[in-house]
Amino acid sequence: MGMVLSTMPIGDYDRRVVILTKECGKISAFAKGARRPNSALLACSQPFTFGQFTLLQGRSSYNLLSADISNYFTDLREDLDSVAMAMYFCEFADYYGRENVEATQMLKLLYQSLRALSKKTIEQRLIRYIFEQKIMVVNGEGPQVFSCVKCNEEVNCEKSYAFNVREGGVICDSCKRQYPGSFYLQPATIYTLQFIEAQTIEKLFTFRVSEGVLEELARLNEQYLDTYIDRKFRSLKMFEPF
Repeated sequence: MGMVLSTMPIGDYDRRVVILTKECGKISAFAKGARRPNSALLACSQPFTFGQFTLLQGRSSYNLLSADISNYFTDLREDLDSVAMAMYFCEFADYYGRENVEATQMLKLLYQSLRALSKKTIEQRLIRYIFEQKIMVVNGEGPQVFSCVKCNEEVNCEKSYAFNVREGGVICDSCKRQYPGSFYLQPATIYTLQFIEAQTIEKLFTFRVSEGVLEELARLNEQYLDTYIDRKFRSLKMFEPF
């Protein structure tokens, strides 16, 4: 079971596809003849296709033989902004994906994130911030948001707390003066971060937040990713103003 993250033309008629799979993590496979108009692999070798893939393992790579696709995310493909965001999510998953490392949670997050983009029931910006936070949590790099990173004081969501990117989490008022560069987050933002970290993936995209919380999430995520992710994602250029 998996989802196609990216494709690349090979030769005159073939494709190389990168698939994030539940059982085997990220794998590359050759789809022979997939660019021929009448090929059975034409549709299933497109980005965002999700389903069961049948692959033959060779000495150094896989060959894609067939696929039973359960979701092509057709609605998503009709909106350019949604396609761009989905490409970003796939590139992020490609960054974390590893071959022969089970990727159940990451695949589930990617699938539910694309579903949220398709449904458009919550803001696209919020979908992005939820995805960014949760994929880092799934891969063990999420921020500490339930206690102070210095003294371990339990966070009270009725209070404001500072956040320090370098230290990787929230800082209480007593410890804040030891960490220059910290910035305050309102209680609603702290609660949102806790919800994203603790909630199951299936229930992640079920809430809305104020514009103020969105702005704080944008600032936090931008700085956090710059600090802990050692890649500049090419797909993000689609969101940059000309």
